[in-house]
Amino acid sequence: MPRICPFTGKKTTSGRQYTRRGKAKYLGGVGRKITGKTKRKFRANMQRVRAVINGTVVRINVSTKAIRTGKIVKPPKRDYSPPAEPAATQAP
Repeated sequence: MPRICPFTGKKTTSGRQYTRRGKAKYLGGVGRKITGKTKRKFRANMQRVRAVINGTVVRINVSTKAIRTGKIVKPPKRDYSPPAEPAATQAP
């Protein structure tokens, strides 16, 4: 299953993590130097939620941005209460 949001199009992108050493010039040092570059992945923050799509409730993977912006219609809360038990009669 791909890590792609069907509503926003967010997906995994690649980049680098830079490792630095030294003290910044504005703090009195000679500057920060890069000592290493490591490939990494920026993954979308995907969540599995229940949503109403075409009138049916389904579970889908969507990004948190789609949830925050209201692109997802969540199903209404169920107001369920179990049926009342009939009063038990006791024999004398």
